[in-house]
Amino acid sequence: MSFLRSIGDLIGFLILTVVSIAESIVKLFIPMKYRMKSIAGEIALVTGGGGGLGRLIALRLAKLGAIVVIWDVNKIGTEETVKLVEAIGGTCYGYVCDLCDREDVYKKAKLVKEEVGKVTILINNAGVASGMRFIDTPDKLIIRTMDVNVMSHFWTTKAFLPSMMESNKGHIVSIASLAGHLGVPRLVDYCTSKFAAIGFEEALHMELAARYNINTTVICPFFIRSTGMFEDVSPRFFPRLSPNEVADRVVSAMRCNEKIAVVPGYLYILLVAKWAFPWTVAGMFIRGIVSNTLGCNTTTTPAPKKEVIPTVLPKKSDTVNIHQQLTKRISNSERKP
Repeated sequence: MSFLRSIGDLIGFLILTVVSIAESIVKLFIPMKYRMKSIAGEIALVTGGGGGLGRLIALRLAKLGAIVVIWDVNKIGTEETVKLVEAIGGTCYGYVCDLCDREDVYKKAKLVKEEVGKVTILINNAGVASGMRFIDTPDKLIIRTMDVNVMSHFWTTKAFLPSMMESNKGHIVSIASLAGHLGVPRLVDYCTSKFAAIGFEEALHMELAARYNINTTVICPFFIRSTGMFEDVSPRFFPRLSPNEVADRVVSAMRCNEKIAVVPGYLYILLVAKWAFPWTVAGMFIRGIVSNTLGCNTTTTPAPKKEVIPTVLPKKSDTVNIHQQLTKRISNSERKP
């Protein structure tokens, strides 16, 4: 009986494989705009939304009609994001939350449920990087990197997943990195945290997919400029990414229910090359991509980099004026230092 069951499972697997491949091929010919789901009226929470990539994601979600909730440890940045979202006609709530503090995460999650409603889209965007040689990285910075980049995903997901399971609806997005697939010198703690974030998302998907209509998406971008994290990185062969480009891809991947999105897409070739070539060759190439300007100061312990927060927008009723200021800010933030 067990033999017949195994044969049946194998046949079912092969049929499902053929159907899935055919479905993927058909989707290639369908324009993306017709594959995107509506998120109007959904409550979307973005961690690290007080600036940088998180702020840009929040603005895009608001334009699509989502009710946006911002979590960030930076109170000023959080308040400004709320004002920017409201300036374009969106609805936004801001909360100061320390993602390194599990109890604070649970406390703020309860507050959001009471004041805003059930979160149906969770975007774990917050991230930090030390950019130092492993042996020179202070223990407190390693712990901080793991707490923000990985452990916070556990706490936020654990806080909001029960309500998603109850309604059998939701989407969890993790902003990881291409460094979560490829080890990078002087980013040992960062790479470790992103490898873990990708593993967390993949395992969670496997656990949920069989029983719930809850989607997961992991975003793996190359180095992003103007976020305050990789300003000292001077990659060879591939340019650093525009935060606007990455924000657009995050939203489109989420709306198309993609499981993984490498940004830019042509860098999927690096993942293939990692396993196709001998380790000596692959390692030499990866080390050659990033120049030695990353974390070159190994004699002192630099303070964590702080994002420069622009001044608060003046209160004006002229929407056009506000849009002009917003466009100018985003344009200025993308200029290379």
